[in-house]
Amino acid sequence: MAFDFKKEYKEFYLPKNKPEIVTVPKANFIAVRGKGDPNEEGGAYQQAVGILYAVAYTLKMSYKTDYKIEGFFEYIVPPLEGFWRQDGVEGVDYANKSSFNWISVIRLPDFVTKKDFAWAVETASKKKQIDCSVAEFLTIDEGLSVQMMHIGPYNDEPASVKIMNDFIKEQGYKTDINEKRLHHEIYLSDPRKTAPEKLKTVLRHPIKKI
Repeated sequence: MAFDFKKEYKEFYLPKNKPEIVTVPKANFIAVRGKGDPNEEGGAYQQAVGILYAVAYTLKMSYKTDYKIEGFFEYIVPPLEGFWRQDGVEGVDYANKSSFNWISVIRLPDFVTKKDFAWAVETASKKKQIDCSVAEFLTIDEGLSVQMMHIGPYNDEPASVKIMNDFIKEQGYKTDINEKRLHHEIYLSDPRKTAPEKLKTVLRHPIKKI
């Protein structure tokens, strides 16, 4: 049975559709940074996602190659995630998607080292005939956060964010989004195959005590 991050770490990947406060542990990711509207056809964001999956599946299938990763076990590639911010904006302005600075990521198993990562980037570039060199090995320590499951279109996320904001205010916290601590989304549904009203997205914001 392949290791499934969503099942093993349910509290971080499958929260309820009401807010909760969690402390998120440090984790390593494949990451590609960029700027602009994620919906732009063939744009930087869509190219970044292609690179992420190329590297992710190269690592996942490494056991079938001559390259052996120490401590490797079979696993399901975790879902796509994204960290988002906008210059001069407190929170998120969903109406101005072209101003997004984003880090698109896929979580790495803990056994993947920077050496293994470098091998995967080089191998994926050759095999897929795309330049994966922009991918980076990124460690993120989110810490104290509020999260909830958003069900519905991405454009309806502000309603869920308001619920989160009202909840943390009642609990004596406030949002702590800045250049280092970012608005975070985990995409559990494939928008190409799922009706907008059924999309499941984990929303997470860093918080601090008032």
